[in-house]
Order: sequence, then structure tokens, then C-alpha cells
Amino acid sequence: MSGKVTMIEEMNLGGTDNGKITVTTVEEPYGVGSASVVSIGISLQSNAEEPDWKVHLPKENIDAVITALQKAKESL
Repeated sequence: MSGKVTMIEEMNLGGTDNGKITVTTVEEPYGVGSASVVSIGISLQSNAEEPDWKVHLPKENIDAVITALQKAKESL
């Protein structure tokens, strides 16, 4: 059961007609007392109720994931 969800940003998904990328924070995503996470959702249709794909990142992993994404971007 997810807790409070706060929208941080929504952007268009490149290569699609109306897909979206959403970045949110989720408080207590796995129940009372669980640590908050950043949730990144990918929706192929902008009107989707739930993302087609979703990843939850704990705060302590965000910097390492950003670094890895920057390296991946450089390799494209």
C-alpha cells in the first residue's frame, strides 16, 4: 500500500506521440514506517491511470543512479 504521492515533474517521453515520464516522491511506500522513495514512472499513453513501468529509488541510491545515467547518456 502506497502512502502520500507528491508530483515533482512530468515530461514528454521522447519517441512517442503522447507518452509521459513522471517523477514523484512517495511517503511510506511499503507501509507505515517504510522510508520514502523517488518514483519514476513511464507511461506510453498520457491518460494512463498507472505507469507502464515504474522504479522506486531510495534516497541513498539517487546520486549513484544519476551518475550512471550521465555515463549512459555519454555512451549514446
